[in-house]
Amino acid sequence: MPRNTLTSDQIVRAAIELLDAEGLDGLNMRALGARLDSAATAVYWHVKSKDNLVRLAGDRVWGEIKLPDVDENNWRPAALALANSLHAMLTDHAWLGPAFGSYLFYGPGKARFDDRSLAVFEAAGFTPDEADQAAGTVMLFVLASSLSTSMELSLTRRISRAGGDPTEQMRETIAKQSEIAMDYPYLRARLDSTAATDYTAAPDNSFNFGLESILDGFEARLKAKGRG
Repeated sequence: MPRNTLTSDQIVRAAIELLDAEGLDGLNMRALGARLDSAATAVYWHVKSKDNLVRLAGDRVWGEIKLPDVDENNWRPAALALANSLHAMLTDHAWLGPAFGSYLFYGPGKARFDDRSLAVFEAAGFTPDEADQAAGTVMLFVLASSLSTSMELSLTRRISRAGGDPTEQMRETIAKQSEIAMDYPYLRARLDSTAATDYTAAPDNSFNFGLESILDGFEARLKAKGRG
């Protein structure tokens, strides 16, 4: 694809597809150029650098989050919807969470999400400063919850690139962890229960449990201050 027909939008969309498939380590201008049937120099001409391309791709995927309507009577359903949509986006694009530690992000996609988050918690009855804290708390929880997908994908790619069998190595590791856990009473009881499938597995519905618990705490704080 000649440089004069290649667009920034095409490049960003292709970059997101490559990031989803190969992760941050798999993104380079040569691979992206091949995906676009274009020279790497043409890609550079449009986006200038890998850092800028990751920033553009990162901001684009924030636009996938559905923004709920909100008022003082439905702030909690709105908060749940926003958090669940954020979690889905971070899981679908598992490279984004780890990218926060290596790249600088800004843009309208993230801004629209942040603005609606503040609106949700101000509608609940929090002051602007408190709404900022509440939004940050939920953001940190959702980000941490989504990182398990990112870590699993990263580990799987690393083992595969080294010529190993990810499934077999994970199975062996879980077996060793479970053997060690039998020396510890609470871990042993968990593994002996029907709820635990293996040492590393999180209990079902853990994300919803944590999110609802956070919002329960918010409601309790608002009620204690006579605002709930």
